[in-house]
Amino acid sequence: MSGRRRARAVMVQGTGSHAGKTVLAAGLCRLLARQGLRVMPFKSQNMSLNAHVAPGGGEMGWAQVMQAEAAGIEPRVEMNPILLKPRAEARSQVVLLGRARGESDARGYYRLTASLWPAVRRSYAALAREADVVVIEGAGSPAEPNLMRRDLANMRVARMAGAPVLLVGDIDRGGVFASLVGTMALLPSADRRRVRGFLINKFRGDPRPLAPALRDVTRRTRVPVVGVVPFLPDLSLPEEDSVALDAGTRPPRAGGLRVAVVRLPHIANFTDFAPLESEPAVSLVYAATPRDLDGATLLIVPGSKDTIADLRALKSSGIAAALVGHHARGGRVLGVCGGFQMLGHAVADPHGVESGGREAGLALLPVTTQLARKKVTRRVRGRWLPDGPELEAYEIHVGETVAEGAPTPLFEIEGRGEGCVSADGRVWGTYLHGLFETGASRRRVLDWARGAPPAEPVTGPDHRARREASYDRLADTLTACLDARVIRALTGP
Repeated sequence: MSGRRRARAVMVQGTGSHAGKTVLAAGLCRLLARQGLRVMPFKSQNMSLNAHVAPGGGEMGWAQVMQAEAAGIEPRVEMNPILLKPRAEARSQVVLLGRARGESDARGYYRLTASLWPAVRRSYAALAREADVVVIEGAGSPAEPNLMRRDLANMRVARMAGAPVLLVGDIDRGGVFASLVGTMALLPSADRRRVRGFLINKFRGDPRPLAPALRDVTRRTRVPVVGVVPFLPDLSLPEEDSVALDAGTRPPRAGGLRVAVVRLPHIANFTDFAPLESEPAVSLVYAATPRDLDGATLLIVPGSKDTIADLRALKSSGIAAALVGHHARGGRVLGVCGGFQMLGHAVADPHGVESGGREAGLALLPVTTQLARKKVTRRVRGRWLPDGPELEAYEIHVGETVAEGAPTPLFEIEGRGEGCVSADGRVWGTYLHGLFETGASRRRVLDWARGAPPAEPVTGPDHRARREASYDRLADTLTACLDARVIRALTGP
């Protein structure tokens, strides 16, 4: 927009991974959007296997899709120009502006940083031209001496955007004051001056006894604590990385349906199952051993960034045999994306797209998969077959799956069949992500798992409605606990 003033910016960095940057940035997006401002989220480089598909078909990190939702706008790949998807042997797929550009190890990626930085600059500039405020999320910690010279995600981005930095520390994990003081000690002096405030995140209890410690950390660093954010349970917002899965199983609900999601070594898009965490009649577990599957009615094999490697891991761990045994005893099994591929007769990777080679599958579905060089990323609309509800979903995969004989598809997608149902009806497979987003679609799966006919009328909200309530809850919390001067600096003229 010619003649428009430069967008304001604020950057949320953390003392380390899982400090809460993603969620707090989403809360700021909603808080500022409710002030009538045009807000754009931005994270230059994201390392995650939780991806989504933007309206134009490009792949981007789920975290920035969530932040765009909070801001009330459509996601676009410029909000996350670089997405790194970790794979086996310390390698990652590099997704640039929504499209896969090959793989690299850490040393090779460092050599790419000079060529990637222009895409970061152009992406930020495109968003800033249309925004009143850009809410920027950092990555990991800004104070890693071995990474500072090749920085694409933290202080270099703050300098580019002219953004003040709010540094987040997680008090729930312990050591928050040491991590804040230590981070400041490691930062160069110019970057220390850019940090305008600390946020103490995930605090439980009465914050008043913290006052002496807050004064002490300010005395040591000359940076004020601008907010103590309480621990907010049951936010219904998916986590960015698999560290969150270490929390394990929720306490079981009496009479609840137990659903076990296999925790693959290279699990991808486990955000698919976040809606089940809020389902009142469901107890959800991420299963790392065969014993974790005990008592489950529905077993889910999720997506994977390395299907053949994870298929082999299932066999060596005993989980593959447990899945087959569960089905033999009358249980239900659902495979999503890479999990769908594993449930077939075989997966082949002749082009070395992932681990290479060929591996026999679990033979629960009459399909065979060959991995292809071209990745499929698209949004789709369709309906459950034979007469089920409509749904919106997305695909991210590199396989072509072919059914043997006359398959029974699970969905009709834009005039074509999609997915596969076993002859006995107790195994489903699909490439579609987002099956549990709507109440109607979620109920379809859970009624099938119980062996009951589809329930009518369908009850339960869409998970998007739950996320919307969570964004408002976050914004209300930040309004109450964040220093008013910080909010005025972002919303004022």
